[in-house]
Amino acid sequence: MTNKILYLILLIFALFYTSGANAQSLQINENEYFEKPGLNVMVFFDIYPEGHQGAVGIIQNGTRVATNGDLRLEPTPGQWQPIPKVGKRSVDRTKNEISVKCTYPDSSINRKGFNPIEYPDLYFTYHVRVVGEGNKFRILVDLDKPLPAGWEKKVGFNFELFPALLFGKSWYLDQQSGIFPTQPNGPMEKDVDGNWQAFPMASGKKLTVAPETAAQTMVIESKGQPLQLLDGRFYHNNGWFVVRSLVTPGKTKGAIEWVVDCNVLPNFLSKPVVHVSQIGYHPDQQKIAVIEVDKNDPKIEKASLYRISEDGGLKEIRTVEPKKWGKFLRFNYYQLDFSDVKTPGIYQVKYADNTTEPFRISNTIYDRHVWQPTVEYFLPVQMCHMRVNEGYRVWHGLCHTDDALMAPVDTNHFDGYVQGPSTLTKFKPLDQVHGLDRGGWHDAGDYDLRVESQAGEVWILSQAYELFKPEIDQTTVDQQKKLVEIHLPDGKNDLLQQIEHGLITIVAGYQSLGRLYRGIIENNLRQYVHLGDAATMTDNRKYNPALKTDEVTAHESGVLDDRLVFTEENPGRELDAAEALATGARTMKGFNDTLSVQSLKAAEAIYALVDADKNQRLAGAKVKAAVELLITTGNAKYRADILKYTTPEVLKRNDVIGYAGRVMKQVNDQKFTEVVTTAAKNYKAEVDKLQNENPFGVPYRPHIWGDGWNIQSFGVNMYFLQKCFPEIYDATTMLSALNFVLGNHPGENTSSFVSGVGSRSVLQAYGVNRADRSFIPGGSVSGTGIIRPDFPELKEWPYFWQQTEYVLGGGATNFMFLVLAAQDVLK
Repeated sequence: MTNKILYLILLIFALFYTSGANAQSLQINENEYFEKPGLNVMVFFDIYPEGHQGAVGIIQNGTRVATNGDLRLEPTPGQWQPIPKVGKRSVDRTKNEISVKCTYPDSSINRKGFNPIEYPDLYFTYHVRVVGEGNKFRILVDLDKPLPAGWEKKVGFNFELFPALLFGKSWYLDQQSGIFPTQPNGPMEKDVDGNWQAFPMASGKKLTVAPETAAQTMVIESKGQPLQLLDGRFYHNNGWFVVRSLVTPGKTKGAIEWVVDCNVLPNFLSKPVVHVSQIGYHPDQQKIAVIEVDKNDPKIEKASLYRISEDGGLKEIRTVEPKKWGKFLRFNYYQLDFSDVKTPGIYQVKYADNTTEPFRISNTIYDRHVWQPTVEYFLPVQMCHMRVNEGYRVWHGLCHTDDALMAPVDTNHFDGYVQGPSTLTKFKPLDQVHGLDRGGWHDAGDYDLRVESQAGEVWILSQAYELFKPEIDQTTVDQQKKLVEIHLPDGKNDLLQQIEHGLITIVAGYQSLGRLYRGIIENNLRQYVHLGDAATMTDNRKYNPALKTDEVTAHESGVLDDRLVFTEENPGRELDAAEALATGARTMKGFNDTLSVQSLKAAEAIYALVDADKNQRLAGAKVKAAVELLITTGNAKYRADILKYTTPEVLKRNDVIGYAGRVMKQVNDQKFTEVVTTAAKNYKAEVDKLQNENPFGVPYRPHIWGDGWNIQSFGVNMYFLQKCFPEIYDATTMLSALNFVLGNHPGENTSSFVSGVGSRSVLQAYGVNRADRSFIPGGSVSGTGIIRPDFPELKEWPYFWQQTEYVLGGGATNFMFLVLAAQDVLK
């Protein structure tokens, strides 16, 4: 009997031990990635390797540290280098293995698509397998057949290590050691094709990364070819450190075999994070702090709200157990509602060891230092065809005075620019198109002028001026001298000067080409990736093919570096531009009457050319343009079109509802009013569902890019809905969108998405000064994205365009509009 009892005790202990060991080993979870406390390994979940977000990736102790584990054709590839076509993921839980079939080339982007890639004449298929083995995981690559001759010294497995976490940290590779450098340092060497490549920092079989930092220590061991540690930033400023080994010659199964061991902190739990608006709140608006807690954290603590006293110290306002919201992404969320607190002052919220940055409660919360930086800094800095000064600083010199040459026909350029078989104008390829060397804004981190960005900017700025009449004059804009002086008032409203600058390029393009341009973009990829003063991108002399390449005159040269202007037939985009031109024409009355007349004339002509009867998908855009033209002109034909195209089906495009609501009184038609109001009520039910999707009260659904711009646009739409239908909508959702952008969003980085706005904000952004790891005040980034399937991320890194790029066409100015709208509804 005693032996039986002892046997049972031992059996129970063995089962308990085995269960505990499995719980702490790397296993495939319900979301189909490998997981253990402190470690996640994703296998081809993300789909954006050109943005350092794909293939095999590692999240170690709550931070993404590595990505893009896959076969590549170059040692340190960049954005326009070949990537494989990724097949279906296979999950085998019995083997604790995830595998993916991949193929070179990817025919969908081989010399075609938004950013065409030139693939070599190489065709092969392989499988990447990742196997969880206790606390480690094994990466294996099996080729379907041996690589063609000459490719075994080129094709290798690359793994990219996030550089910002490693600067100043150490590494060992066998008996060699070193420190990860802040900047790429030589030497370089020629590869088998004679191209210069980064010389390996070291080579060997076993690499140890950051052995002095327990949260980052990682060991990679190759069972085949030696590992190389490379710096991927020589050719590509946005590159990462790369660990690479070539495929084993003549081998197919196990052509690559690595074992990776990532150190995890004992009993790891993500630190709690408290999310608030980084500027604060108006006394009369809803105030909810959102608390983010590790899903495995069993301990729920009380949250405290403190007021910072005028003479220093903290005064406790309340300490309560926060209300549980539920699970979202990989975290549990709680809410602390302090909407009843209205006393002006500076506050902080504390939960566990996490305390927010200071924020204000004030009746003047939106009056200063919030929307103004967008107008004072961001828009002036983005102005093309100007020199932009700020005190001692020159943001950029006079640029692109050689714009622009007609794009060659049958050209798939890059960044979505395509010229078809005709120029669609009187101009022949590479003809100089005059009148394009004025007006416009550089589009975000790039230097091109997309017509939708220019038009979108004109529309939202015009709406803001028309609705809110903000008084701001902090900048001199001299169109004759092509000069901008930041913080030097000139007696003119800055918003009107910016609207004028946008209209100038759209109207000039229309008058020169006889149609809208699609955009004006750099001549070649080397110019497209230009980092530095915009004035140095070209020689600013118009191209003259009669001159030799080393010949110059005062205004011409033989250098073919001028930007190209593209045209297209895109009726949807044309209607959007007509809408912006009609809106801008109103604001220019009395400020620049000539431009006002020209803008309206162009708007009406463009509008008349688009027949929405033949394409019902254009009906919504037709309504929106007709609304602006009706408000501008009062012409009955636009009222007739609004009545004709505003159907229940068209109103399923929720952004059309607010437009239609703005002219219900002017249209003065009972049936129209009933149809629009019914649509507004129906959409309200959808909005109510959207508010409950997550604890932040907004539709957060990022695909690749962070979702901040979409949420801002959603907020703008909600403003028009609550103004037109106050009996149906209130301002809560609009203000939630504003709070989201200002810091109330998921993830460990609580920054405001608007640089220089709030106690904490994005100060390394993908703007034109990203090479300096800097920012432009008032620029609004897309913000926190998702590392699939469930990890919110906003890195402090200037080269993630999908997280920290600025954009024109509403990105920053939608934020500006929302702040002015908040003032309007809360005053």
